[in-house]
Amino acid sequence: MKNKIDEIRELFETDLAAAGDAEQVEALRIKYLGRNGLVTGLTRGIKDIDPADRPAFGKMINVLNKTVKTAIQEKQNGQAGGKSVDSIDLTLPGRKPRVGGLHPLSQIREEIKQIFGRMGFAIVDGPEIETDYLNFEALNIPKLHPARDMQDTLYISEELVLRTHTSPVQIRTMQNRKPPIRVIAPGRVYRRDTPDASHSPFFHQIEGLCVDENISLGDLKAILAAFTREMFGEGTRIRFRPSYFPFTEPSAEMDMWWESSKGGRWLELCGCGMVHPKVLENVGIDPDKYSGWAFGAGIDRIAMLKFGIDDLRLFFENDIRFLEQF
Repeated sequence: MKNKIDEIRELFETDLAAAGDAEQVEALRIKYLGRNGLVTGLTRGIKDIDPADRPAFGKMINVLNKTVKTAIQEKQNGQAGGKSVDSIDLTLPGRKPRVGGLHPLSQIREEIKQIFGRMGFAIVDGPEIETDYLNFEALNIPKLHPARDMQDTLYISEELVLRTHTSPVQIRTMQNRKPPIRVIAPGRVYRRDTPDASHSPFFHQIEGLCVDENISLGDLKAILAAFTREMFGEGTRIRFRPSYFPFTEPSAEMDMWWESSKGGRWLELCGCGMVHPKVLENVGIDPDKYSGWAFGAGIDRIAMLKFGIDDLRLFFENDIRFLEQF
């Protein structure tokens, strides 16, 4: 029996070396491990061996059976594309990991912060859930005021809202700091809008505030002109036209001349004006001594103009094909 086991082992090693494809390896498996295979036949022949010798020969047959199974499995894995340590080419260059990047809205927000930072403005932030007082009343918009119709508000309770602008951050800043004040307040804001190419129930806003002695409308125009040139280029043209906001007086809209494939036209970029004396009084600042200006612009709108995007929804769909362009 031992000689027969050795003969089958030698024969298997020869056959294994000669098996060059998957079909031949499968034939080899059947030849040795199939129902009528050579190793299977050894197992069945144990009953004909002297009972005293069966344990020893049974162990030898099990070792052979395991050797054959392992060798055939490794051969099959190698033909299927599996690689052993010896087959790895260590001279090949490594795979570069994919590197992420800032969302286009984050890029624009950071650029805005840098521009105003160079002009001496600090960055302030506040909660996105605000009190009705800070979001409206402190800004000279009392309850039932017609100006509230300008903003479709998402109420959490009678006295809590999702902020409709970052102006409450300006109120908080003026309540806690004494002039001179030069700040910008970027952040998410919310309004009850139906999503379309130019509207969203939430968007991103940047507001600026400057309060000090002898602040004039000319200062506001100079700062916004400098910002627009930094963001869109030296040749950018802007204009100011009268408007109305309850928290500024006088108020204005700033437009930018925009050239496109359809021709040039004026586009509204932000609202602005001199801080209303009533707002200064509400935060404990003497309007007879101090004056100030404020502006508010949509970061999303600036990004759409900067990158030539015509649908606001693209920013929020998380399509990697769109985001990888930036």
